[in-house]
Amino acid sequence: MAVFGTNEAKVLLPRNIADGMITEARTQSTVAALSGREPQRFGETEYIIFNDFPKAEFVAEGAQKSSTTGGYDSVKSAPKKAQVTMRFNEEVQWASDDYQLSILSDLASAGQVALSRALDLGLYHRINPLTGTTIAGWDNYVTKTTKRVEIGTAEADADIRAAVGLLLQATPSWGVNGIALDPKLAWALANLQTKNADGSPSGTQRYPQLGFGTGITNFLGVNTAQGNTVSGTPEAADTKIRAIVGDFQNGIRWGVQRELPVELIRFGDPDGQGDLKRHNQIALRLEVVYGWYAFEDRFAVVEDAAA
Repeated sequence: MAVFGTNEAKVLLPRNIADGMITEARTQSTVAALSGREPQRFGETEYIIFNDFPKAEFVAEGAQKSSTTGGYDSVKSAPKKAQVTMRFNEEVQWASDDYQLSILSDLASAGQVALSRALDLGLYHRINPLTGTTIAGWDNYVTKTTKRVEIGTAEADADIRAAVGLLLQATPSWGVNGIALDPKLAWALANLQTKNADGSPSGTQRYPQLGFGTGITNFLGVNTAQGNTVSGTPEAADTKIRAIVGDFQNGIRWGVQRELPVELIRFGDPDGQGDLKRHNQIALRLEVVYGWYAFEDRFAVVEDAAA
């Protein structure tokens, strides 16, 4: 049966395309590369957090047990819908099944990049990818953290160490299990050289495993991912952030609350680009509903000085 030759509004992606899309989306997102996705129900998701970890007590035989200290609170993540709408000439409805499937494959390829980048841009910076502007109503995002290192005269690895130190020396002390690098800082790290006894550069790469700074997966034993969503570009103006370090495994809680089918739209103006019938077009819309919460105090950023 032709994929578009139906009156049904919903078109299900073939499973092999859908599975591939989800897999590729994870490779495009630094959040997904460093922080595991978890199952979520649709709607607000509540997370319990301890304000003060309870302390155990050793009790002598026959002695009374004391009340242990500790308290807890909760935070909530709200659903956040991201969508991609693409237009095609309506003639694709009359093309062969193979060609129609190739259209869905193209949509999946473009959509997985857009939706995975949306996860990073929203969770890191509260940026709307389409407009490049911040979403004022979102007050929970990673780079809201007050733990910040401004890039100055120190070498790039010293700035990373300083950011890690802000977390490890804090009270309470949070672990550091992930680093998201902007390509500019990754390049700076890759270009560092060891030094001679007199302090001059030796000409030998300090971190040879970094190569040219592309495709980094590990730095000094910490899981690392590289991507320009760290700086928010090109969707938005450069945030000047060059690295985000912190507790990616526990400091970010995120999941896909609803993976929606492709919607086939034949009528109207679904994206403000003019009436579909007038332009002899159809539109395909792909949507995903994310849920997330970021404990921003578990992260530190390395950033360029403000202009």
